[in-house]
Formats: sequence, structure tokens, C-alpha cells
Amino acid sequence: MTLFEIRGLTKVYGQRSVLDIPELDFERGEIYALLGPNGSGKTTLLEILSLLLPPTTGTIRYLGRRIDFSANNLTALRREIVMVPQNPVLFTASVVKNVEFGLKIRNIPRDERDNIIEANLDLVGMGRFRDAEAHKLSGGETQRVAIARALACSPNVIFFDEPTSNVDVENQLAIEQIMTEINAQKAISVIFTTHNLTQASKIAHRVVSLYEGQKAASVFENIFSGEIIDAENGEKFCLVQEKVKLWVNTGREGTVRLAIDSSRIRLLVDEEVAPNRNAFKGKLLQLTDENGHIRAIADIGIPLSVILPKSILKDKPLYIGEEVILHCPPDAIQIF
Repeated sequence: MTLFEIRGLTKVYGQRSVLDIPELDFERGEIYALLGPNGSGKTTLLEILSLLLPPTTGTIRYLGRRIDFSANNLTALRREIVMVPQNPVLFTASVVKNVEFGLKIRNIPRDERDNIIEANLDLVGMGRFRDAEAHKLSGGETQRVAIARALACSPNVIFFDEPTSNVDVENQLAIEQIMTEINAQKAISVIFTTHNLTQASKIAHRVVSLYEGQKAASVFENIFSGEIIDAENGEKFCLVQEKVKLWVNTGREGTVRLAIDSSRIRLLVDEEVAPNRNAFKGKLLQLTDENGHIRAIADIGIPLSVILPKSILKDKPLYIGEEVILHCPPDAIQIF
């Protein structure tokens, strides 16, 4: 079932457009990552979907119902949708009192409140902190209590804005696991923002990439600036960051931004003959296992991220520091 349907969504501040999304759907029961660099519109989209900010134009449907931001009918919807901000603020009270707050407002009976609080503090690994003073917790502990407080309201959807950006590594791993368990155990839809591609790939079922307020065609983490140059034969190439020459099919001229689809880049094995164009030698900098695939980062003059099938390792083991040849076919390159 479709959770959110977005049509013709824009958000404009003065003369500056920060969001322009003609069409975007989110399915119920999934984990979504909103991926993109700073200023791409991730947080603005999250705030609109979590009913904290009205769009300038466009329509949003939640479970088939059109959301009317101009009316006083958002209170009921906000009982089903909760947001955990990047820097949550807890009351100067015990952890239990913080988690209990939303339940008391909803007039949940005391015995039922106690059970809900205990279950959600245990889920986020903060049960032993129930009587601790919330304002004295670390950043990661604060984030986990904020998650328990949000979960206590039994939402259908929970939003996270950069949930691990201000926490240590131990709490980062714990929060990522919590997000996965929320979805698996409670069937809660999860939508979170991040600029961390590895985190998005590890947690999310689906990734929505944003760039300059617009939805990218796919997960384009390889985004670069370049200059379109006419070759003598009438073809064109893009000089990327004055270092890498990429042959492209485009009608564009001058300075552009381009994105290379990491799933379309090929790693050539030893016996394969490299194409004449868009084949580059590089050194492997990183290898990670992500959702049944291998992600490789190679330096070809620019850092290039590549998604490879695990089966490739059967034919050719890969090692950090090894020299490889990568081929970027022109149809894997998007100019915008």
C-alpha cells in the first residue's frame, strides 16, 4: 500500500527554490533513505512529510487521504507520524518521565503506560537508564531516549533527520540496529535523511537521492562538476574536475554537473580488453559488503564508487591498493 503520494511538490523561500519534485511515492512498511549532500533538500522534504512544514505548491496524500495543510486537521495525523530530530531535546526530568510525556497527554492508563515505557526503553537498550536524569545523558543516549519517546506513541511512520551525525561509533551502530528493528518488529515505516551512502545502503530498502532540491534518477553518489568540450570529430567529452576525460552523449554546453551510476560501472578482469573510451586505471581505496553486493571506491583521478556483484570475487579476488580498470559507458552518465 502506498504510504505517501507526492505530486507537483515545491518549496520556495523568497526567490530560492529548495524543492521541486514532480512525482514521488513511498510504500508502506519500508525503510527509505533520503540521500544527498548538504543543501539538497533532504531535511525540507522530511519536515513537509512529517507535517512540520507546509509545501509552497503541490499535493501530498497519506494512505490515500489528501493532507490539507491549511486546515486544523493535522492533530489526528500527527498521532500517526512522529519525527526524531537531529538534535533532540529532552526535558529536565528522568528518562521515564520523558518517555511517559506523550502517553499522559493521550490519557493512557498508568499500568499501560508503564508497560509501554518498559518495552520501548528495552528496545533501544536504555532500560537501565530509566531513572537517570535525561539532561545528563550523552548525545547517543539522548538520541536513543528520543527514539523510545517517539515509539511510545505507536506511530505508523517515524522520521529521522541525520540520526547518527552527532553520536559516537558505538551509538551509531546501536541506532542503525534500532531503526532496522523498529521496522522489522513493529512494521513501522521508517524514513531518514543521510549524506552517508554506506549507511543508506546498509539500512534502507529503498534510497531516494536528492540533488539541488530535485530527485535524481537513481543512487548517484558519483556527482562531479565538469566542462563540456567539443571534439574535432563533432563528438563531445566532459573534462571532470580538470582531471578525467569522459566521452558523453549530450546537447549541453559549458559548465555542467554530471552523475555516474555506480551500478553501471564495469570492473574489467585481466583477460578483458579495455574499450578505447571511458576506461580508466585506478587504485582500490575501499571495499565493503553491502546488502549482498560489493561496494568499491577507486581513485581514477577522482574518487569513483562502484557497486559490484559478489560473484565477481569468484573470478578475481580484490585487494585494497590493487590497480584496477573501470569502464564508464556513456549511458551510465547523466548530465544535469
